[in-house]
Amino acid sequence: MTPQALLDHQDHGHLWDRPLTDQAGFGLDDAYASALAVRALRMARGEQPRGFKIGFTNRTIWDRYNVHAPIWGSVWNTTLSLCEQEGQLSLAATCQPRLEPETVFGMRSCPAPGASLQTLFEAIEWVAPGFEIVQSHLPDWKFLPADTVADGALHARLLVGRRIPVDQVASDAAELDALLARATVTLSRDGQRIDHGAGAHVLDSPLRALHHFLPALRACPGAPDVQAGDVVTTGTWTDAWPVAPGERWTACFSAPLGTLTATFSD
Repeated sequence: MTPQALLDHQDHGHLWDRPLTDQAGFGLDDAYASALAVRALRMARGEQPRGFKIGFTNRTIWDRYNVHAPIWGSVWNTTLSLCEQEGQLSLAATCQPRLEPETVFGMRSCPAPGASLQTLFEAIEWVAPGFEIVQSHLPDWKFLPADTVADGALHARLLVGRRIPVDQVASDAAELDALLARATVTLSRDGQRIDHGAGAHVLDSPLRALHHFLPALRACPGAPDVQAGDVVTTGTWTDAWPVAPGERWTACFSAPLGTLTATFSD
């Protein structure tokens, strides 16, 4: 499938005819090259990159989705929304959308190559709760890892809640790492509890997921680096749950993140 065909499927929410991994030899390197070609097309038509999503950081669901290592993709001005504690998102043109409660970081600066956790902490401006809406253009969410990368890393939307300056949360990386690792979330739909998760599910903590992501990004030929002002969402604390127009979802995170609610429309 050409990059333009991949973009057309993303624009219109249509299922792929078959996995890209049906092509002999199509692997992760090919998938990232395809994703970067789609990124170039989006930028050429005026969309602006706003950061990155990291996916499949939650080890507890790797076997369920047959993906056993993190992936990454781009977040766009057309897919990113900001709110305080409650926001609205349209599911128009998404394909089999699902919802994930996550930790989102806002970057103050670009961390240096080989940055320690402490150096990474110093490059973060804020931390926030988030909902990522993910999607799959393959039926029943059945895919191989390279399919997910070429499919925009499954990214569809990102709602970011109250952004808390990181220096109001923790004094150093060790404190932030521990706070986020022991934090929990309860996920509810229309007032009914659906799932429960923990920050430790995300590669031991969301800060460590961010730390893992940077060298992977920089090792990818042609990939852009993290920029000051970027958002990076670090992966779901629970399973990914199907979401539909008319539903109201709430994630109650323990300290320091707080509560985020989203309502969904067509």
